[in-house]
Amino acid sequence: MVLCQKDKSPGEGETVSYFKDIRPLFQQNCQGCHQPAKKQGGYLMVDYPSLFQKGDREIKSVVPGKPESSLLFGLITPKGNEKPEMPKGKDPLSKTQVELVRKWILQGAKDDSPKSVQKTVDPDHPPVYFLPPVITSLDYSPDGKTLAVSGYHEVLLHPSDGNGPPTRLIGLSERIESLAFSPDGKKLAVAGGSPGRFGEIQVWDLEKKKLALSAPTTHDTVYGVSWSPDGGKIAFGCADNTLRAIDSTTGQQLLFQGAHTDWVLGTTFSRDGLFLASISRDRSMKLTEVATQRFIDNITSITPGALKGGLHVVALKPSKEKTMTKGAEGTDSAEKIYEEILIGGSDGVPRVYKMHRVTKRVIGDDANKVREYEGIPGRICSGAFDKTGKLFAIGGSLDGKGYLRLYQTEDAKVLLRQDAGLGPIYTLAFHPQGNFLALGGFDGRVQILQIPSGQKVREFVPVPLSAGKN
Repeated sequence: MVLCQKDKSPGEGETVSYFKDIRPLFQQNCQGCHQPAKKQGGYLMVDYPSLFQKGDREIKSVVPGKPESSLLFGLITPKGNEKPEMPKGKDPLSKTQVELVRKWILQGAKDDSPKSVQKTVDPDHPPVYFLPPVITSLDYSPDGKTLAVSGYHEVLLHPSDGNGPPTRLIGLSERIESLAFSPDGKKLAVAGGSPGRFGEIQVWDLEKKKLALSAPTTHDTVYGVSWSPDGGKIAFGCADNTLRAIDSTTGQQLLFQGAHTDWVLGTTFSRDGLFLASISRDRSMKLTEVATQRFIDNITSITPGALKGGLHVVALKPSKEKTMTKGAEGTDSAEKIYEEILIGGSDGVPRVYKMHRVTKRVIGDDANKVREYEGIPGRICSGAFDKTGKLFAIGGSLDGKGYLRLYQTEDAKVLLRQDAGLGPIYTLAFHPQGNFLALGGFDGRVQILQIPSGQKVREFVPVPLSAGKN
């Protein structure tokens, strides 16, 4: 398993491995633009056989034993002081990486990949399901007409009531961790990747049903995707303990913050887009200023034991109010929009916090906490507000059993407790009209409930199931 791509070349007498050396290099630098969903230049780089195709230029890309005759090698090699043509829009490969490709081609451009990784999934070879896959994420479009559901190597777009065949958005990432529609509903952001190999942010053009952007990042799957209010930025969390944000059109990294000490699993922008809150397995929610990439504050208490486990859920409370707050002496005194954020995690207790501190920090305090709610027996895996912010729901699990709760935000009243017949709940989303709640989780089935009664309106498997194994 490749955990990181070292900038180190084998010695002259050593054989360059396609699987261990070349394949990870191409995944990180090339496959975002050269994959079935986005075949720039008519050239694919997601599997070994495709590397030998000609593409639009009608020139052999890889000629075994002859790097100087291989178009691919020429495109990544600098010409004097000129920047190489590829990777387009990214930093050039290092001299060591270019030399690695040269040696691989010179040694015959051989494939040493194990058979277990040679199977390709793409739009022409869609995933085949014999059982419903675990649902890790779902989201309603802003107009309420579409429900996006995670699958294996794909996202499935269903009519919001579940009636009718889905549109299948098949991409490079086998693991889909998080979905989010853009504020205008025209695009869908997807966070995922391949465990221990690469992370990826996908942006899909929903009108064209085409991949608009693939941004490879880190060496593991990524999580907790969210859009800035203007749709210009996409934030996400990483297994290398970092919080990041990219330009939603170009994929250029705009923010990098390393204040967390464990995996970052969720993100949310403030309503003005100036700040970014992130939650982590390190039991904290942190605040970052977007423009400067500066860590501002621990929103949650820094007292050991204040939170009993890692955080998995973060959601910004919707509000039309523009009430401004100003920090006290010893805090950032700039005026900010008042924001509240829902968090939940391993201890099963949902809490709402103020995003911005208005009192001076004192060791041992938890001054930003607004309210604490009745918990569930297991861990909270999902949570969301309705469009008004007056209600929120959480879903979770313990020992293979699912738990669902619906609360009134202001008075903490529990409107719905539903446990019977539920498998572990990993994701949920309110319909924009607020009268339906969609659930998904371990059993691979989408349930749509009437709110606040909890009555089941519809249940369906979001993927096409095959009758039997080949």
